[in-house]
Amino acid sequence: MKKSVCSHERLPRACLVIYAITAVSAILYAVFTRSPSFADWFNHAVSRWGRRLLSTLTVWFPFSLAEMLLILSPVLLAFLIVRIVRVYSASRKTVLSFLGRIAAAICFVVILFVWCFAPGYYGKTLDRKLGLSREPVSAEELYQTALLLTDEINPLAENLLVNGKGSSVMPYSIGEMNAKLMKAYKVFTADRAFPDCFYSRVKPVMLSEAMSYTHITGVYSFFTGEANINVAFPDYCIPFTAAHELAHQRGIAREDEANFAAFLVCLASEDPYIRYSGLLNVYEYVANALASADAALFKAAYAELNDVVIGEERAYAAFFEKYRDNPAANVSEKTNDIYLQSQGAKEGTRSYDMVVDLTVAYYRPQIPVG
Repeated sequence: MKKSVCSHERLPRACLVIYAITAVSAILYAVFTRSPSFADWFNHAVSRWGRRLLSTLTVWFPFSLAEMLLILSPVLLAFLIVRIVRVYSASRKTVLSFLGRIAAAICFVVILFVWCFAPGYYGKTLDRKLGLSREPVSAEELYQTALLLTDEINPLAENLLVNGKGSSVMPYSIGEMNAKLMKAYKVFTADRAFPDCFYSRVKPVMLSEAMSYTHITGVYSFFTGEANINVAFPDYCIPFTAAHELAHQRGIAREDEANFAAFLVCLASEDPYIRYSGLLNVYEYVANALASADAALFKAAYAELNDVVIGEERAYAAFFEKYRDNPAANVSEKTNDIYLQSQGAKEGTRSYDMVVDLTVAYYRPQIPVG
């Protein structure tokens, strides 16, 4: 007579299927890294449907599911430890089966990453898709680009609502902002095959104050399909950050490209505050690069800013001082740097700043020659 095997000792077939799909995913990932054309095709033909599905499943939650999982992670970890101890006391085979289930859950997250988000890191670059010429940038080009941005920012600043600290006030709710960004994305994608266009909404992070210590203004959680934003930062940062995370949600993975897409989407908006947010945030990237390249030209460009905008910049500096130096920021910076480098961005977190090259390329036709 054969002994029956306890169901707890057997690995479910679903786990074996997940392991098999993980192996296929590893092959796909290897192909992504070697074929930009295939990565682009997969991102458009396959991944976008995965991102849409995840967003559709989670968009109706009034909170960020990813954040909730993070908050509950200590409880989940404690539960797993207790379960491992209990099953180990019953049988070693049982604990191996339990660990196999945990490994399958981790593999499932890896599958979501590869099938829904990873191709965006390896496709053709955004400048090629937009027909821009991305070349080395001179200090003079940075200066001229800063002036062109200033010419667009200053008129918008004249009608801003400003609080007692000098910060501008977004004149509507996050929900209203989201609707305006959805409309702007529709305009931006009207004559383009990318990025994907569908309804979604950004999720304000409940622990935004704590998140500020990490210097993170937003994050796209690929495993839940949610675009999460830190709402503790000054208002002028929020629309640009939201557009950036929504760009990730639509398949633009590289950070400099998500920044530039966010900039273009903000420009496509009819709303003056969203345009102001996009212009000023990109201006700051350009101005920082100019300050490093030529301090005198930076001072000359900065002097052209409207007094209201200068007040905005000073208010931001005062706000950020509280969060500037702390261990959480160092850990966050290092972790993000390692992650970005693992996805082919040799510059790591400095890749955010590379939006400067794209911005100069965009304005180059307007830069005076000679």
